[in-house]
Amino acid sequence: MRLLLAGIAADLQAYAQLQQALQQQFEAALRHKSSELAAAADAISALVDAMEQRRAERVALVQRLVGETGNMAQAFALLKNTAREKMEADWSLLEQAVTECKRLSKRNGDLLAEQYTIMQRVLHGEEQIYAPA
Repeated sequence: MRLLLAGIAADLQAYAQLQQALQQQFEAALRHKSSELAAAADAISALVDAMEQRRAERVALVQRLVGETGNMAQAFALLKNTAREKMEADWSLLEQAVTECKRLSKRNGDLLAEQYTIMQRVLHGEEQIYAPA
């Protein structure tokens, strides 16, 4: 159970760092700074890899605690009130952080895709500027 709690705490910290890296990525994209974009991408990739590893560990821990089809709510139920409330609160914060990072990631992806589309138009011109006769 301690490993489960530690993993959630580590992910809370990692998601705060991921939010920061996603903001750096956005700002670098706005300024067209390719070296900063690459650094942000590397930081994001490292954070996501570590979080994915902790997620896999968390799934395995929950399965060991409550069975193959176990879930976090069942693991929470094994704790006494104070510890359960703390873990549920941390889990809720983690879910909020995941949602925010998904939003930031989509925003960044949309910006980068739009920049790519604009650059393609600049380099290759518009297709079908006028309707064919």
